[in-house]
Amino acid sequence: MKIDYTDVAINDLVRLRAFIAEHNPSAANKIAKQLLVGIQRLSQQPRLGHPVREAPEPEKIRDIVLGRYVVRYTLLSQAVLVLRVWHHKEVREDG
Repeated sequence: MKIDYTDVAINDLVRLRAFIAEHNPSAANKIAKQLLVGIQRLSQQPRLGHPVREAPEPEKIRDIVLGRYVVRYTLLSQAVLVLRVWHHKEVREDG
């Protein structure tokens, strides 16, 4: 399956990398690479994550935990669409 990203997910990845880079640029590169490799695994195993129970269609919206980060995605007919990415300690208002 193809992996696609929403603009919001891309902004999340850029934001997270920039935040880490302020304190440790080499860690930012390492974590960014680990996230992308983990997300790419979804192309072969799209149901690897867990259903989001509070979603209107829990089987279509899933979360995968990659280290300290959560990647929320949805399953489309021919692609995995990454919706959001965040650190597990972040306070989020959008669920």
